[in-house]
Amino acid sequence: MSDTQSTAVITGASTGIGRAIARSLIDNGWRVFGSVRKPEDAETLRQGLGENFTSLIFDVTDFTAIREASATVSDALEGRTLNALVNNAGIAVAGPLRHIPLEEVHRQFDVNIFGVVRVTQAFLPMLGADPVFKGPPGRIINMSSVAGKIASPILGPYAMSKHALEAFSDSLRRELLMHGIDVITVGPGAIKTPIWAKADDIDVAPYKDTEYYGVIQNMRKMLQEVGDNGLEPAKVGDLALRILTTDKPKTRYAIMKNQFVMWTLLRALPQRMIDRAAAKRVGLPQEAQNK
Repeated sequence: MSDTQSTAVITGASTGIGRAIARSLIDNGWRVFGSVRKPEDAETLRQGLGENFTSLIFDVTDFTAIREASATVSDALEGRTLNALVNNAGIAVAGPLRHIPLEEVHRQFDVNIFGVVRVTQAFLPMLGADPVFKGPPGRIINMSSVAGKIASPILGPYAMSKHALEAFSDSLRRELLMHGIDVITVGPGAIKTPIWAKADDIDVAPYKDTEYYGVIQNMRKMLQEVGDNGLEPAKVGDLALRILTTDKPKTRYAIMKNQFVMWTLLRALPQRMIDRAAAKRVGLPQEAQNK
């Protein structure tokens, strides 16, 4: 690694958005360290992304493994600052908030929020929070979602975690002003990634005897259709590259198909109107059923 080569750590790099960001950065001369959970994924990525990609095998819920990975990166940097951290790893937990087990909500937050905090704390020294690392301060990209601002029914746990990520990003950015480390949030809409293909894995059985059973089945079908028609991950990869190389990035970026209607216009509508549209989309009754 040359003294002038830019470096990045990306979590959840095995597929989808994480892999696309790694590809975009590597194609532009960066060295990328990407987290994967399985050794076989590490080998696949090494073959696909080339010598400028180094796998870090850890789960974002495993603090010990994260610390070991951060030591690996620190050794590779040889005292230079890390240019970028992309917190991309995440999962989507679905279920009606009236009935979903608290263990599932905890799992959602353990990955999407506590995982981000663990990783960020481990790599902040290298980004310039510790003066022992020499060079310009790095930037952090936190991968949120349109759900970080607009919550859908049945995906409450996921939306809650992404709303929390938005707050974490804003607080962290202000706290890191003293170190010159910037924090940028990216809120994609539907992207063609494996997270949507996993809609089939949503276990509807626990809700069979609830009033939400049919709605959850509708949601599962809708998620599959949304994923099939989503934006290509490479578009997010290109955006990440721009964020990391432009002089003055915005604090938040939205990216999705039909962005004016699905983001700009939707954000301007009254909340009650959004309530009705969201309920209609998944077949939720809009009037009390027990009158």
